Amino acid sequence: MSADVAKSHPLVQALVHLTAGAAGGVACVVSGQPFDTVKVKMQTFPTMYQGFLYCSVWTYWQEGLPGLYQDTTPALLANVAENAVLFACYGFCQQLVRQLFGLSSVLELSDLQSVLAGSFSSVFSSMVLCPAELVKCRMQALHEIKVTGSTWATEKNIFQSEGLLGFFRSLTSTWLREVPGYFFFFGGYEVSRSFFTQVGQFLCVLVPIPLLIHKHWHLLVGWGGACFWLAVYPIDSVRSRIQVLSMAGWQDGFLLFFLHILRTEGFMALYCGLVPTVIRALPSNGALFLAYEMTRKKLTSLLDRTP
Repeated sequence: MSADVAKSHPLVQALVHLTAGAAGGVACVVSGQPFDTVKVKMQTFPTMYQGFLYCSVWTYWQEGLPGLYQDTTPALLANVAENAVLFACYGFCQQLVRQLFGLSSVLELSDLQSVLAGSFSSVFSSMVLCPAELVKCRMQALHEIKVTGSTWATEKNIFQSEGLLGFFRSLTSTWLREVPGYFFFFGGYEVSRSFFTQVGQFLCVLVPIPLLIHKHWHLLVGWGGACFWLAVYPIDSVRSRIQVLSMAGWQDGFLLFFLHILRTEGFMALYCGLVPTVIRALPSNGALFLAYEMTRKKLTSLLDRTP
């Protein structure tokens, strides 16, 4: 196999996307973890906190800065695994969509077709996201349910009490969130990339300052993540409660839990924690795409230099 053929091999390209996605996952967690912690607390215990600022200050006062980063390790595992698989499968799903529409190259895909590929890829990323996020959500709510323990102790408890399948609790609701959510996520990504690239190219002719917009438009597309959460936030609220409250023996499925919240707390209870989530989406998803694109371009350039 020649060097040029090896570089374009689907497996090689998948590894490039996987590595770049992992880098994006790290950047996403580092920039947005405190907001995610507040989101999970407000979703799971909506009557305990009076708003985003109150929950943030209370958590900092009770647990210090580490409390806002509780627990970063499973969050890193969740985001790195999710984004690595997501972007690796994104390339595969682009090829699948290309074949479905009879196109000769992925470069011919429209924004809508690329968005469909991104939505399909979330089916695979959910399989690795669900176990890691289950541990993360339970660790983030330990203080509220008055339980102590480490990440390892939480994982051990899940395995001993629920078995291996216990790590996939709420997988169905994860799919319900991820598949439509990533339609909006990649929609914001693709539309923003096209818009800011065109605007940047136009403005760069007039003044040099907008060159930053042209080169680093990724920082401006965090609203794609905001679109994700605005579209599927009620589903995520139910999922978070299932993952955390199952520690106390709650066994209802997604639909029963959803109806229970509507009957006892009302529809707006499903939007508790939305403010920190949308605020977090802007910098964290901007950082994710920036790290992803920079890593992908660097790896691609290294492959091009390979004889």
